[in-house]
Amino acid sequence: MVRDTFNYYLSNNPFADLGPPNLQQETISQNRTLANTGLRSDVSYVKGIHNVKVGAVYQQTFLTEDFKLGIVDPSLNDPASPSFNPILAPFDLTRGGSLFPFHGHTDVKELALYIQDTITKGNWSANLGIRGDLYNGLTVARQAEPRLGVAYNIKRTNTVLRVSYARTLETPFNENLILSSTGCQSAVISALIPCVNAPLDPGYRNDFHAGLQQAIGRYAVVSGDYIWKYTHTGYDFSTLAATPIFFPIGWHNSKIPGYAVRVSVPEFHGLTALVVFSSVAARFFPPQTSGLGVTVGQSGLPFRIDHDEKFNQTTHVQYQPWKQGPWLGFNWRYDSGLVAGQTPCFGGNCAQGITVGGTNFISLTDSFGTPLTADQEFQSGLFCGSQRATPSTLIGFSIPGTAVLACPVSQFGSTLLNVPKPNTENDDKNPPRIAARHLFDIAIGHDNVFHGERYKWSARFSVINLTNNYALYNFLSTFSGTHYVTPRTFTAELGFHF
Repeated sequence: MVRDTFNYYLSNNPFADLGPPNLQQETISQNRTLANTGLRSDVSYVKGIHNVKVGAVYQQTFLTEDFKLGIVDPSLNDPASPSFNPILAPFDLTRGGSLFPFHGHTDVKELALYIQDTITKGNWSANLGIRGDLYNGLTVARQAEPRLGVAYNIKRTNTVLRVSYARTLETPFNENLILSSTGCQSAVISALIPCVNAPLDPGYRNDFHAGLQQAIGRYAVVSGDYIWKYTHTGYDFSTLAATPIFFPIGWHNSKIPGYAVRVSVPEFHGLTALVVFSSVAARFFPPQTSGLGVTVGQSGLPFRIDHDEKFNQTTHVQYQPWKQGPWLGFNWRYDSGLVAGQTPCFGGNCAQGITVGGTNFISLTDSFGTPLTADQEFQSGLFCGSQRATPSTLIGFSIPGTAVLACPVSQFGSTLLNVPKPNTENDDKNPPRIAARHLFDIAIGHDNVFHGERYKWSARFSVINLTNNYALYNFLSTFSGTHYVTPRTFTAELGFHF
């Protein structure tokens, strides 16, 4: 059995959890456990060109979710406001309320039965199979899943061609599955966050691969794959209000095409090298079909989540002039930038800009129209002409008749984000992204300093982010928040091997 436990604790002072309007307005704690247990059995039979395997996998996952929540922002459910909801009043700590408790428990049972045959004849290799999945959780699903893979080895040119297809059952994530599935039935939770009152039914995916492997003499091996993943009922994450509690939500469908290429250079006079590069598009299509938390408009237009990146590559080169001597390593990483969904312009904010006296202004808000805080503007490197955001200083100008600050289009920009120009933003074709970045690392080391045979000492000195590039990894991600790349870091290691 494997058991995971997650604890998020209340602050000693619940009002210390209060943040700006687009951040936390509630204090919250959670204790969540996930325990997995299961059995696996298979039998193989080999005869001639056939290698047949028949098997079964059973897994049972026990889920328990407990959390407590209280409102710490007096404006969230103000009795004087037209949007006041009496259902939330007992849990408003600013007006003498208490914490709202939530408890959920269930177990998810999954049984898979499969049979496959690997057929090898001459230069051909084929893998034929079918799998049946039986899913019993808060919903029930049954699905037959054919699998097919074919490879052909052109020995004369050292070439391998391969294609494959698999149909898979796509089940919702288990993290806070009970909350997302039953939250609509709670008057308190549904008052805090919109929801779709529909079960989180498993979806299905058609997964296609086409690949090539090519040896270039004894100097290099190139391996590449193109991947198409088309999912009906695609799952992503959302959050409970603006708290750290996240849970699965279902979208109508998703399309995730991409490619991955690997080029490896075997040892040649002490030099080895490896280059990997890839691209992935992560496109989701409304409407939301299940779960809490409608995170984008239900316009029916596709949007990209923050897994989407046009291009990234890593190059590693290592040189060891003597087999028993020291080595030198160099690493270069390039990222074109993930989608950044909570920046100005996402959702068409720039196209809906403000015009005053013939000047077009950009509203300094997130995708929901909530003003960014000074710290968020600083974290994303925003500037407005000569104004630079600091953790406590906003940029922009007040516009009569509006409640948000704005910046003239001609003066707006960012040192850490790539924000599309007005009327060019498109959540699918041209969304805001993290700015492209290059990162370099070096290392020098010795794997056997004293040339021992039974006992060995190793040493290594590394520098990560050699140029000390100041860059974002992501910004206000629904799942992981805001992260910067690691600043320049020096590391020394000494190892003893026996």
